[in-house]
Amino acid sequence: MKTSSTQNGNKFSSFFCNLFGHHYVVSKKVTQHIKEYKCIHCQKQVTTDVSGKLSALTPQMQEINSTLEDMYRKRKSRVVHQVA
Repeated sequence: MKTSSTQNGNKFSSFFCNLFGHHYVVSKKVTQHIKEYKCIHCQKQVTTDVSGKLSALTPQMQEINSTLEDMYRKRKSRVVHQVA
């Protein structure tokens, strides 16, 4: 059986996800509450939005998550230095 590859994985994997649903794993931890997920079958990427629901990981959302991660990291390091 020959499968052709698509942007989000191969057709069989996409069919599997359409039939059974996605199997997301955490691909990046932005903050304690915001994470990026990736489906292990079709490679679809999603992130948690402001209300805690999963939404598609668009370039705009990636930029927002990156900025949020930088702010969170700087704030966390500043708090650690003040305590020490």
